[in-house]
Amino acid sequence: MERKKIALITGATSGMGRQFVLQIQEAATWLDEIWAIARKQEELEKLQREVEGIRIFSMNLTNREDLKKLQNLLAEEQPELEFLVNSAGAGVQKKIEDTAISDLWNMTQLNVSALTAVTGICLPYCKKGCQVLCLASGAAFVPQPGFAVYAATKSYVLSFSRALRKEWQGRLTVTAVCPGPVDTPFLEKMGGKDRMPSYKKWFLAKPEAVVRKALKDSRKGKELSVYGSSVKALRVLCKILPHRLIINFL
Repeated sequence: MERKKIALITGATSGMGRQFVLQIQEAATWLDEIWAIARKQEELEKLQREVEGIRIFSMNLTNREDLKKLQNLLAEEQPELEFLVNSAGAGVQKKIEDTAISDLWNMTQLNVSALTAVTGICLPYCKKGCQVLCLASGAAFVPQPGFAVYAATKSYVLSFSRALRKEWQGRLTVTAVCPGPVDTPFLEKMGGKDRMPSYKKWFLAKPEAVVRKALKDSRKGKELSVYGSSVKALRVLCKILPHRLIINFL
């Protein structure tokens, strides 16, 4: 029996995750299914009504039982992954002393532990040439006071993606997606535009454009997908200047 060709996308119901579902569904017409994973069943059902050819899975990826369900599902169905998109994430834009311990815990668990576990679970089913996209951030390039835990988790995603790319060289394409601020519901969950430094508001990107570039860069086999001139400039500065100097201006 021929194995199904699928894309698996976490954080699929809003923001960039939703855009990955829409744009992969439109472009990768050879796929048999898109597996959309998110926490809220009602949002998943809404997405399923809007997009053909998707299967929905309500899972909390910080829950070990749900991770085991995903592992068992893949073992049972034995699909071929052509895309793996790690888009689920959490962020709070506050000083550490002002952030609830539950929020600190959730950021590290979802952005780091869950992303790592999902990737490890999925790797055995990734066909040669599978495109793996991990949502990092421009915040990954330098420590960011007032955004410390989120930036640290995204530095992990960037480092992890680069190492995985080397380990699976010739078999997978691994791309770390590193945009600046993106105008999505996730931004509101982090504290909204009012909590953003004023200079960042000038560089707000549209999720459609960020995802379009990410998929294009992934097809080209690029290590990084950096959207926007401001983030590209930050990346260059971080290579030239010491971080202790840069963080004074963030």
